Amino acid sequence: MSNEVAKKKSSELSLVSNFESEANTGLEGMGQDDLALPFLKIMTNMSPELETIDGAKTGMIFNSVSSEIYPGDQGIEVVPCAYQRVYIEWTPRGQGQGLVAVHPATSDILSRTHKQPGDSKDYLDNGNYIENTANYYVLFKGHDGFFQPAIISMKSTQLKKSRKWNSMMTSVKMQGSNGAFTPPIYSQIYRLATTKESNDKGSWHGWEITRIGTIEDQGVFNDAKAFASSVNTGDVNVKYEGEETASKKTGESHDIF
Repeated sequence: MSNEVAKKKSSELSLVSNFESEANTGLEGMGQDDLALPFLKIMTNMSPELETIDGAKTGMIFNSVSSEIYPGDQGIEVVPCAYQRVYIEWTPRGQGQGLVAVHPATSDILSRTHKQPGDSKDYLDNGNYIENTANYYVLFKGHDGFFQPAIISMKSTQLKKSRKWNSMMTSVKMQGSNGAFTPPIYSQIYRLATTKESNDKGSWHGWEITRIGTIEDQGVFNDAKAFASSVNTGDVNVKYEGEETASKKTGESHDIF
């Protein structure tokens, strides 16, 4: 190693040491309300990011906060921390798909909806529609190799993937001093990739989920446990954004089937 390279490495190590001694300085005034929890989404052919991010393609995974993209065929490593199912109420199409309310899973809101001809959505009499949504609060491994919090929402056809993932999580068993038990969901790592799907209405990319195995890093486990606790105590706020996007050419809307 040359003297110049050695000096550079020594300088970098010194900086890291200084940074560590002042870790989290400047963040004292920030709470959960001041932070944006990123959504991890599958990019569709109507995603505006296709025009603004170099290398972006349909089927890739997109971080809504950092704007980073991940190849869909390779997927991302994810630690599920908490699960919530909600019914999200949106304003009618053509009105900007504004968020009206988030109803809990115990709500009877779906019993007050109806279908419209040629449309699979569930509409209320006031014109708003309801999306049955499965939310997964996760830690995912970013490009830098560190795990960070995010949320993955599954709805429509992806609810099948949600049920499959839930079954995978509940089927994990370990042998303890008192016999077999189901470990916390944040003890396991999964790979979420994307795959092309279709039905009589069209084609799209959906989630493909496989279990990698049990967490081996105590630090990641501790972070996952802490994130799960924050979600379950209501300290994590989610800012929902509509996925319905208007076509610049036709003015038509696009939905994930």
